[in-house]
Amino acid sequence: MPVANPQSPDEAQPTWVVTTEAAPWTTAQTPVTITEMDAFPGAFLRLDQPAQEIEGFGICFNELGWDALSRLEAQDREAILREVFAPGVGAGLTVCRMPIGANDFSRDWYSYDETPGDHALEHFSVAHDEQTLIPYIKAAKGHQPELRLWASPWCPPTWMKRNNHYACAAPNPLAAQTRFDNGLSRDNQIAEGEDGFILTEENLETYARYFGAFIDAYRERGIEISMVMPQNEFNSNQVFPACTWTPQGLISFLRHLIPHMESRGVEVFFGTMERADDSLVEAILADPQVGPRIGGVGFQWAGKHALPHIHHGHPELKIYQSEQECGDGRNDWRYARYAWTMMRHYFTHGATVYDYWNLALDEGGVSRWGWSQNSLVVVDPETATARFTHEYYILKHLAGFVRPGARFVPSLSYTGHENILAFLNPDGSVVIASQNDMTTPQELVVGVGDKLVRFEAPADSISTVVVPAGAFTLQGMPI
Repeated sequence: MPVANPQSPDEAQPTWVVTTEAAPWTTAQTPVTITEMDAFPGAFLRLDQPAQEIEGFGICFNELGWDALSRLEAQDREAILREVFAPGVGAGLTVCRMPIGANDFSRDWYSYDETPGDHALEHFSVAHDEQTLIPYIKAAKGHQPELRLWASPWCPPTWMKRNNHYACAAPNPLAAQTRFDNGLSRDNQIAEGEDGFILTEENLETYARYFGAFIDAYRERGIEISMVMPQNEFNSNQVFPACTWTPQGLISFLRHLIPHMESRGVEVFFGTMERADDSLVEAILADPQVGPRIGGVGFQWAGKHALPHIHHGHPELKIYQSEQECGDGRNDWRYARYAWTMMRHYFTHGATVYDYWNLALDEGGVSRWGWSQNSLVVVDPETATARFTHEYYILKHLAGFVRPGARFVPSLSYTGHENILAFLNPDGSVVIASQNDMTTPQELVVGVGDKLVRFEAPADSISTVVVPAGAFTLQGMPI
């Protein structure tokens, strides 16, 4: 069950929380000391050069997540949602994702209009979502009223696709995560690098209005969507809901989509980008009609390798880590350690939002299409009980302390203390999160303004130290 943050210390005293495989989210037993800068630190925080502004952290609202949480007693479910979303309680998530129609963690395939040729969208309806996504989002907003949402489709209505099917790939009997039959024949597949969407002007305009109808329908239900991306993983021909696009095809669609979103006050980002080829993003940004109206880019999976190039070339673009890699359903410490390296990579290269994937899943985390994945909460269907996983605490080590509006703080290390992430909060406090991946305790000495912050991180641990604003000044900051 949820573990609340330690109580706030006196103004001048730092907060220090530690997570190990055996003991998650504990108040450290050894002290943090703050002294004058009378020695050379292992790492300097460049408070004189703060980088991108952090908008927040989040998850994706998926149907199977609500199904899992719905197995719990109402008070237990509310306790989990309070821990995850309520400000000042636990992780305090603020920027979340949702699908437009079915995705790989839906109950099954569906769209909001499966009537072939319905270009007038007379049969458009989000009634399906009334059972799952809408109550899920409203339950979260009950604890976090300022929750922001962005959305992307995995697949358009099937009658807009070349193969008239929700998937792009037939099952592979040799791959455990794709062995479930989806009814697609091998000769009707759509390959990566092709446009699976039928690129007629009529279809493109209808699909843009389909997005608009989705925004309007959710707005009528009291749920605002602040941003959309045109396609999840546009290069991936998946056995679950998917649609491949070329950059040129997406440019054609974005020329229709952007005006419909701008008229509703909804931003348009490009993504989600899951390949290491930054030229795919550059092609979109270079288009004179589309590029200047793209507010940011969402990266996930192998897209992380294209991220440094795009952030360097376009520092004005917001960067969303749009889906943390999802693991294998084991929810073990091994993958939690890897999750830290993903957070470090994305924030170092300009991420303003970091979104985990599934908040909750049943034990084993198996999707409708047979892929086992990790989650922040695991529900035991037999006992109707839940537990937080290692990855929840790893995420909470940042999300629980880094406030919206914080600035990422680069660091310099001359002695091997580079495995840290630091942020300057709007209230002036400094968050220092670090991983000790050694098998022995490690002393960290960090220069914060004109002070040295020292603490001994336990072996194989994640630590977060919060230094109050009153504990240091910028006088004497190394330049």
